[in-house]
Amino acid sequence: MARYKVDITGINTNELKVLNSSEMIKLFERYHNGDLSAKEELINGNLKLVLSILRSFNKGAYNMDDLFQVGVIGLIKAIDNFDLSYNLKLSTYAVPLILGEIKRYIRDNNSIRISRSIKDLAYNILRYKEAYFNKHGVEPTNQEIARELDVEEYKIAQALDSLKDPMSIFEPIYNDGGDTIYLMDQIADKKDLNSDKDMLISLRRALNKIKEREREILIERYIIGKTQMEIAASLNISQAQVSRIEKNAILSLKRMIK
Repeated sequence: MARYKVDITGINTNELKVLNSSEMIKLFERYHNGDLSAKEELINGNLKLVLSILRSFNKGAYNMDDLFQVGVIGLIKAIDNFDLSYNLKLSTYAVPLILGEIKRYIRDNNSIRISRSIKDLAYNILRYKEAYFNKHGVEPTNQEIARELDVEEYKIAQALDSLKDPMSIFEPIYNDGGDTIYLMDQIADKKDLNSDKDMLISLRRALNKIKEREREILIERYIIGKTQMEIAASLNISQAQVSRIEKNAILSLKRMIK
């Protein structure tokens, strides 16, 4: 977890007051008796709780001012619904509400929407990998994960990719001291979409015409994302054989779709 200082515009975070337990109880008693000024004191006295939660978010990826405002909404909801009779600390009750508000805001404002089922699968994969590593000392293969979670192997990489932040087209990818090359410079300009569709149709037809072993290796390499060593182990052949079959398959495809 990152441990940097969170800077919020217009607020000196070093001067924020932190309430102790007895002060908190007295203020809640006043608030529950209709004293709205006590609510304001409770909010101001717990702003550092919101700031502590913000430390777990990537400072460069989000506007901290926005996340702080959203986090305060979660804090207010916690204060409005907090019940002293449960003998809980406000922080224990408030943290999930603050986190929920922030995560909901990030999800709703993400330019790329990922389905909940894919995200759930991604977190199930991470949990399984962690448990497997703790037990065996090594990470499970995609084949083992797919078997354990009863999913197609190609969906594993797809699900894990959903957790990555999208890259900006203005992201610098190379600089040798001269002009910077950005990601947008490397993106092809696909002006003729019909030619792309024709190419995909030709490729699909060509894949159905090559040898079954060649087709299997190409799918595992370029769709599932396996390495040549992983394919060699699953087929009980050498990595050199996989490399040769892959190369011959690609040459066959090129000849067919010219």
